[in-house]
Amino acid sequence: MASPKPLSKRERERERERERERGLHYCLLLYSSLPSSTEIMSNEELAYDFSPLLKVYKDGRVERLRGTDIAPPSTDPKTGVQSKDVVISQEPAISSRLYIPKSTTTSSPQTKLPLLIYFHGGGFCIESSSSPVYHNYLNALVSEANVVAVSVDYRLAPEHPLPAAYEDSWAALKWVASHSDGNGSEDWLNSFADFQRVFFYGDSAGGNLAHNMALKVGCEGLAGVNLIGIVLVHPYFWGTEPVGEESTAPAAGPGGEFISALWRFTYPSTSGTDDPFFNPGKDSNLGELGCEKVLVCVAEKDVLKDRGWHYSETLKKSGWKGVVEVIEAIGEKHVFHLEDPTCDNAVALEKKIVAFLN
Repeated sequence: MASPKPLSKRERERERERERERGLHYCLLLYSSLPSSTEIMSNEELAYDFSPLLKVYKDGRVERLRGTDIAPPSTDPKTGVQSKDVVISQEPAISSRLYIPKSTTTSSPQTKLPLLIYFHGGGFCIESSSSPVYHNYLNALVSEANVVAVSVDYRLAPEHPLPAAYEDSWAALKWVASHSDGNGSEDWLNSFADFQRVFFYGDSAGGNLAHNMALKVGCEGLAGVNLIGIVLVHPYFWGTEPVGEESTAPAAGPGGEFISALWRFTYPSTSGTDDPFFNPGKDSNLGELGCEKVLVCVAEKDVLKDRGWHYSETLKKSGWKGVVEVIEAIGEKHVFHLEDPTCDNAVALEKKIVAFLN
């Protein structure tokens, strides 16, 4: 068979341009559907443009483009799940939203339930525990899994650059742990939460937080808490060297550039994309992960997909004694389960997570 004819210079340039366009489209799918011409940019007014997440103007003003809507705590009419907001700390400002399932008010005698600590996503710079997306999602999950949940509201960059979110999350965990003897300040946790069956769960940046908090539990301990497992959905990890198909996929272009730039923006003092907070494979303490099992959920069309698989492989080689499982949603993009929770793949993912928590 004849060897393929080498591409001309013009053809190579056209191919590179097509790859660039595909990469940019892929990067934007990571968060939402936007015109393919949208790019990270600067102009006379803008200091940073991380559309579709946020913009920062040269006068210091921050404009969040999504994740600013608020859903009040309530009793959900569909599931009967109750929620309320609790202030953990005034300075720094840390709060959480607590959820209890309907069974806590209908079952007698009351059996204590698994405790789920949830960390929301949003690139460390948007969203909150009171976001309608997360509020609705947790109402459904708490009902289906029959768990008590604490959704952590950590401070956001750029006003509060990393490591603020890590510090806030750890402070929230210590506050939760203060209820393990039944004498904490919040009655729902004293009465209904089983501190011998604790799970961390996060999506995207929240998955990053869930991992790093579990690692801190393993290295430092969390008195009164038995961390059974963690759920990482489309975890926000990266690194300098490509893994999996990243060297040829859109991650090698604008998709990866967006992720790297956003990380440095939210964490100005970071050592880079191989910072152990961002690249778990570079953490010498990875084998100390403080739980028995890990569920990693990735999506086929997510630029972060290969990082989820790589995390699993690295964890297995670290000396950690637990069990890690990876599931991949074919044909889906980043956080599809939040954008379309009733689609078949989202329903299947929910069932898998519910089984993991029970």
